[in-house]
Amino acid sequence: MTPGLVATEVTRRFDCHGSSRTALDAVSFTLSPAGRVAVIGESGSGKTTLLRTLLAVDSPETGSVELEGRTVRPGSARSLRWFRQRVQYVPQDPATSLDPRRSVLDLVATPLRLLGVDGDHRTKAGAALAAVGLDERSLQRRPTELSGGQNQRVAIARAVACEPQYLLADEPVSGLDPDLREQVLAVLAGLPSALLIVSHDLSAVARLCNDISVMHDGRIVETGCVRDILTEPQHSCTRDLIDAVPRLA
Repeated sequence: MTPGLVATEVTRRFDCHGSSRTALDAVSFTLSPAGRVAVIGESGSGKTTLLRTLLAVDSPETGSVELEGRTVRPGSARSLRWFRQRVQYVPQDPATSLDPRRSVLDLVATPLRLLGVDGDHRTKAGAALAAVGLDERSLQRRPTELSGGQNQRVAIARAVACEPQYLLADEPVSGLDPDLREQVLAVLAGLPSALLIVSHDLSAVARLCNDISVMHDGRIVETGCVRDILTEPQHSCTRDLIDAVPRLA
């Protein structure tokens, strides 16, 4: 059994204006139980499609996704309960995923209820919020009463409340001001779960991850440790991504 969350030779195509576009071209990828990996690439390179496939939101046309040796396919909430208990997701924009009518407590406790997690859900929700730096005074607030950074931490708390072994995050610090960005990075850096982030933010990648996979035209074109890839990139796409990072004169 291969440990971890594993995609093997995954292919995914989309029909667009009468033609077919390959979003994933025989991609293989592994997030090990202790892994902290970033997936980077230009827009349209296939990063989001890979993330959705690993999350069992999209089905590959060929290839497979396995979690700890067990095949994963999109399905009903009940059929995927075992998977959702182990793999959780932090969205790029919490404003679109946090119901503004519900309290923070309810939002964080909902996955616990839906996944049938044992124990007192209020206590677990409070512990998850404490883990991301929010105190119990936040429990009865609503997302509209919180800052963008606080809402991002609520989204992280909701994802980690059921203590998943794997956390997948899409641009987790995109759009945050420097202080809030630092707070969220510190939270993510301190989590015990394996971490996969999709990001254009190479400084966040260097802070959070040990390894990088670089995507281009639906393929992984370069992999390696963060330091090696960012200091001595081998693929032209990787060099372009690094060169595009703004630098102070």
